[in-house]
Amino acid sequence: MKDSVKKILDEIRPALQADGGDVELIDVDEKNGVVKVKLVGACQHCPMAAMTLEQGIARALKAKVKGVKEVQAV
Repeated sequence: MKDSVKKILDEIRPALQADGGDVELIDVDEKNGVVKVKLVGACQHCPMAAMTLEQGIARALKAKVKGVKEVQAV
């Protein structure tokens, strides 16, 4: 599961980097389906960070990685 999450984050990363931000994978809890990420750079303090996390990152991970139930920002 962790490798699949990394692959999807790598696909998302260029869009974030284009705006001066990025995402780091912190942890994957396969048992509970929880992925923890950290938004960095411009994404860290952006007023749209919550939307980026939910509508971009979480949506992609839930759709493409079996077992992902929740994505949390840390």
